[in-house]
Amino acid sequence: MYNLFKLDNGLRVVVENIEYVNSVSVGLWVENGSRNENKANSGISHFIEHMFFKGTENRTALQIAECIEDVGGQINAFTGKEATCFYVKALDSYLELSLDVISDMLFNSKFSPEDIEKEKSVIIEEINMSEDSPEDVLSDLHSVAIWGDDAISLPILGTEDTVKSFTRDQIVKYISSYYIPENSVISIAGKFDPENIEKLVEKYFGNWNSTNKKLTKYSKPEILSKNLFKKKSIEQLHISIGIPGIETGSEDLYSLLLLSNVFGGGASSILFQKIREEKGLCYSIYSYISAFMNTGVVNIYTSLNPKYAADAINMIKEEINKFVQNGISDDKLVKAKEQLKGSYILGLESTSSRMFSNGKSVLFLNKIKTPTDLIEKINRIDRHKLEEVMQKTFAHGIINSSFVGENIDRELLNNILTTEIVSFKSEKSKLV
Repeated sequence: MYNLFKLDNGLRVVVENIEYVNSVSVGLWVENGSRNENKANSGISHFIEHMFFKGTENRTALQIAECIEDVGGQINAFTGKEATCFYVKALDSYLELSLDVISDMLFNSKFSPEDIEKEKSVIIEEINMSEDSPEDVLSDLHSVAIWGDDAISLPILGTEDTVKSFTRDQIVKYISSYYIPENSVISIAGKFDPENIEKLVEKYFGNWNSTNKKLTKYSKPEILSKNLFKKKSIEQLHISIGIPGIETGSEDLYSLLLLSNVFGGGASSILFQKIREEKGLCYSIYSYISAFMNTGVVNIYTSLNPKYAADAINMIKEEINKFVQNGISDDKLVKAKEQLKGSYILGLESTSSRMFSNGKSVLFLNKIKTPTDLIEKINRIDRHKLEEVMQKTFAHGIINSSFVGENIDRELLNNILTTEIVSFKSEKSKLV
């Protein structure tokens, strides 16, 4: 049973009662992430996420963790480009404790100067760890290739310089601006008393307000034609390729997800079978969609010996071209729909996954996406719709890319990447 309501202060609350489980997941979603930032305060959203765990007027940092973990629960948080989420999963008898802890972190965190300085060192180490991961470096680099100077391309962790610059006053002011009920959602999924849930949420979040409000409104960034390379002394060359995608909230998103799954979503996909199984050029290759507010992209990732890079990209281009021209057979469409429905339903087997799904949907779309709704949308996908979405996305071919590694033939790759695909025409771009 789903319910969506709003408190007097503008806070949206989405609840899903699941009577047959004995757990409950609670999440506080805030429409604030690295996309809300600028180059001067890049990383502040992620920094604030960390600071909420460093102690309140009522609990030390250890007590925040202990009061949940001592009853067998889990507490954590994450920051993305467009949202931050703080969440607890526990036995259903500890629902009120979960709400108490999250609200205590939100309203009563101390942000002591000493803790801020300590956390700067922790996050700088996190940045260093990310720099040691070619996949992380590649992801941040490709964001710049796709969106250039728009805020959506900023790294979630920020930079060492920006992290070092954060002050308590800056943090408190930022929280009062973006951590507001109008930008937020409480998502609860699991076993609870439906008759009492609104009163319980009101008890802990009903007095939430701010006088320095900044309602989140994201830009509509242009998708650029850029190819960026970053040298890193590693064995393999890591490659991320970009194709125009679909924005969050579009009805075409499910059709694109189906196309992406067929093209590069698993071991039976076109890319995996052609480039790994048939040609043996790489160990890992896959495609996935990145959908955001007002923009989206289809990514293709692979890592391989640099000497195979040109061959692999040429083959990817060739397979994209074939995919656009040939589409999907009726038999494959039926199987792809079942695969998409199965992966979605299997992904909702826990209260936490349902809390995440409901919270994100209400935060960005202001509505609940039920499994029944989504399955109906998948069932309605037909060849005509797929062709329409194909022309918006895959038919444009490769329009941007990023490379992390060394020993690449820039001239050869530039020639490949500027080759016209299908009917799309763009300004020639070069590796820089």
